[in-house]
Amino acid sequence: MAHDATEPRHDWTRSEIEALFDLPFSELIFRAASVHRKHFAPDEVQLSQLLSVKTGGCAENCGYCSQSASFETGLTASKLMAVSDVAEAARRAKAGGAQRFCMGAAWRDVKDRDLPQLTAMIGAVKAEGLETCATLGMLTLEQAQALRVAGLDYYNHNLDTSPEYYPSVVTTRGYEDRLDTLARVREAGIATCCGGIVGMGERRLDRVGLLHALATLPEHPDSIPINALVPIKGTPLGESAPIEAIEFVRTVAVARILCPRSVVRLSAGRERMSRETQALCFLAGANSIFVGDRLLTTSNPGRDCDADLFAELGLRPMGSERVT
Repeated sequence: MAHDATEPRHDWTRSEIEALFDLPFSELIFRAASVHRKHFAPDEVQLSQLLSVKTGGCAENCGYCSQSASFETGLTASKLMAVSDVAEAARRAKAGGAQRFCMGAAWRDVKDRDLPQLTAMIGAVKAEGLETCATLGMLTLEQAQALRVAGLDYYNHNLDTSPEYYPSVVTTRGYEDRLDTLARVREAGIATCCGGIVGMGERRLDRVGLLHALATLPEHPDSIPINALVPIKGTPLGESAPIEAIEFVRTVAVARILCPRSVVRLSAGRERMSRETQALCFLAGANSIFVGDRLLTTSNPGRDCDADLFAELGLRPMGSERVT
């Protein structure tokens, strides 16, 4: 019996994924939009907000990141934020329309001494009625379990790129380290948020490899952020040429087809995208964005810009009633 093309598969081959990328653009978008409509309302977009709760001084050498201690980017390192300040930021995010609140800390891995403060943050954000997400580097199973007990809904840990291109991006942590952390997060019962970055000088085959790695995980990520590199002066990848808009949209569309039930987030880089490119991404199956004027250390379109875009495209926050 033929497989339903709109249902999840975990046995995708790289050649199949290459073939999707090679489809005529209109056919690829049609297929992705059809898959999207099977599992989601096509006019709904999830709104998330991201806060850096501990900035800079990271021991990793990720070539795209302003927060690495290995590079001179002019960023001043800070300590872990106070729980009350995080709670206040969450209240403002909710008042601004955010549905999920993501907390990021520039660490290689979580230290047990920081767990009490982190779990208190999660509890405070949860108490505001928001979904909670954190990206804190590598975790042990016990740490993941403690975060889950505190009320963490999602954990973000990106694969960044293909296994083959990965050593050109970061050398202080291996691909298997990332996969191991994702496995611990799943075992602890936390939903996974996992995607990558494009426009780092990789080839299309590396974008194929990234999406293959995501689509063949034991469980598809619940959220898949697709980031367009925001070049940071002083980082090894700071001079990278931007990915072409149509190729970026193709990447979003293929991610939607491969992981039909995942929320696909149009993440970093939106400020450099035209409204038309963003519209094509939504048509191709993206159904989540970050709101607010800052991500971790880079800028993001403001709420007014997003409100105008949503009005022009007839989009609405996920789960809200359509205004007629």
